[in-house]
Amino acid sequence: MNVQAAMSRTWMEVDVDALLHNYRLAKSLCHEGVDLICVLKANAYGLGLKSVGKFLYEEGARSFAVATADEALALREALPEGSILVMGPAAECRIAELIESRITLTCGTAENARMISHVAVQMGVCAQVQIKIDTGLHRLGFTDTEEIVQAMTLPGMRFTGLYSHLALRSDEQSAGQYEAFCRIEKQLKDRGVTFEHRHLLDSIGLVWYPDWQLTGVRVGAFLYGNVPPSWERFSESRETVRLCTRVTRVDWVEKGEGIGYDEEPIPERLRVATLAAGYIDGYSRLLSGKGEVILCGKRCKVLGLVCMDQMMVDVTHVPEVREGDVALLLGGGVTLREYAAWGGLNRNECTAVIGTRVPRVYLKDGIITRATDVFQD
Repeated sequence: MNVQAAMSRTWMEVDVDALLHNYRLAKSLCHEGVDLICVLKANAYGLGLKSVGKFLYEEGARSFAVATADEALALREALPEGSILVMGPAAECRIAELIESRITLTCGTAENARMISHVAVQMGVCAQVQIKIDTGLHRLGFTDTEEIVQAMTLPGMRFTGLYSHLALRSDEQSAGQYEAFCRIEKQLKDRGVTFEHRHLLDSIGLVWYPDWQLTGVRVGAFLYGNVPPSWERFSESRETVRLCTRVTRVDWVEKGEGIGYDEEPIPERLRVATLAAGYIDGYSRLLSGKGEVILCGKRCKVLGLVCMDQMMVDVTHVPEVREGDVALLLGGGVTLREYAAWGGLNRNECTAVIGTRVPRVYLKDGIITRATDVFQD
């Protein structure tokens, strides 16, 4: 995509150097021999699945995980080599193409096992499969060891991994999940069943529970600069994203008028700037009247209700603002933590929901290396 066009309205800037720094930092926290699995679900948390996958692969990453069949197939298109695990259950109609693309499937129920086996046998091949167990998150996975053993007797599958996911409600509850994982693993081992890959921890788990790394750690949020603020090495993580937009109009609004769809009258005359970004671009409506953006180096409060394609901010105290100026919505001074707090959002959500029509612009060594739009990435 043409860079000038990409940066003409609203765009996301991805700092590739920061992304790779965070990857190396995560690697440094892994014990020797532990595999770092890069989680690229939700379009790499909004940063661009294919582009982020390529940058990480060039840096040395070889293990990846996504949530859906479509994500897995798109990533395989970008990365012909490397291991890709799809962590969500795949519908029977998608299993064949996943097997053909050398995607590792997740099996978490007896029905999952039956479907994978049926398709693989029909194809005359052996599907790569990892077993998901439910240790207390109560979302996906087997809960009974005997069911796992029975599932593994079905033909057409090679079982390469065993994994689960922490609920992260408390240290005590997490310890109980780790113990449950180890108990099921031992029960399977006593039945003669062992696994090449075993993983339990995500980004938060890597920071909080380093002794539970097993053979692999799944890292998503950490790569994108979202680490627990309480972590003693928090400052070593780097911000990877800036969400930017343009000023499209600046005008005075009189006291007593409403801003946009908001019926609440303003208490005084204000100079108002319209920005070319709205909730469909990822700037949540929950930030209406609460969020702040940066214009000409100064913070400006969001006014009224965020619209689908536009939003308005108070620039009364920034007389130098003009049409065409760049406003920073996230990053570059607006931290992920405060942005999430304004809207009561999950920090991962803040980047993951940035709209597909927002171009992603990738910078390395401060230089734009590529820009992609929804039709490319």
